[in-house]
Amino acid sequence: MLIVPEREIASLMTREAAFDAVEKVFAAMAAKDAYNFPVIREAIGHEDALYGFKGGFDKAGLTLGLKAGGYWPHNLEKRNEINHQSTVFLFDPDTGKAKAMVGGNLLTALRTAAASSVSIKHLARKDASVLGMIGAGHQATFQLRAALETRRFKKVIGWNYHPDMLPNIEKVATEAGVPFEAVDLPGMTEADVIISITSAFAPSLMADHVSPGTHIACMGTDTKGKQEVESALLAKASVFTDEVAQSVSIGEAQHAVAEGLITESEVAQLGAVINGTNAGRTSDEDITLFDGTGVGLQDLAVAAAVVDLAVAKGVAIEVDF
Repeated sequence: MLIVPEREIASLMTREAAFDAVEKVFAAMAAKDAYNFPVIREAIGHEDALYGFKGGFDKAGLTLGLKAGGYWPHNLEKRNEINHQSTVFLFDPDTGKAKAMVGGNLLTALRTAAASSVSIKHLARKDASVLGMIGAGHQATFQLRAALETRRFKKVIGWNYHPDMLPNIEKVATEAGVPFEAVDLPGMTEADVIISITSAFAPSLMADHVSPGTHIACMGTDTKGKQEVESALLAKASVFTDEVAQSVSIGEAQHAVAEGLITESEVAQLGAVINGTNAGRTSDEDITLFDGTGVGLQDLAVAAAVVDLAVAKGVAIEVDF
């Protein structure tokens, strides 16, 4: 079995490689060459932690495995460790034997950012020039870096529940040579693309905060009850997702479906747009929305890619198991 420790990931995995892996696995999912297993996510009754498993099998890429981990909300203050912790395990699909164990913390951030960037590539208007950011935490910095590499945005505007955190994303924009402006939520009407990356259980982005032609990537809702945007916004938009079943059960679409504003059949896979079986955006006036729930196959795809890179560079640790 191969081990790729967390400490090696930063020097191995690039945003470009993560983008490529996620785009390919979304396409495989839409072509029914890959599928995710049901998600397990539980409050364990210790340290206020949420712990769970996401897994799947990509027949096209012959990738089988799972990601185990979750959210420990007191890690940073108590132990100076990040709150999200995860590890990816890969198995040989021919024999079932353990194949690799890979540090999943940075990979999770990279694959989540890659997913929103894939949606921007395939759904945002070609002339999109203003990027709006809702959220300014750890993951938001990854989202912003990836988005700025996907399109040539001329300006970044940002809002956060805690304004004192906005310098986190202002620094990223400044380093990329793009001007940044803090705005109130109604100011998001200026944005051509909006990325929402919060852990909220009540919406912040409302339908009247969004202009015609905007693309929204909702990346924070991955649990029953979470909500980042007003349900009425989904009713106005063409809605796409990584996996429909997750979108309507634990993703952003759960609320709009429950309220009868949209039906499950109106939520399409982003992979179908990548494959050319769904037209995606059909006009410059369309509002498009990507509900990025985070699927196990994303984690497996980037983990498999990083294992190959680790072997090529001679930093993978081989152990008898």
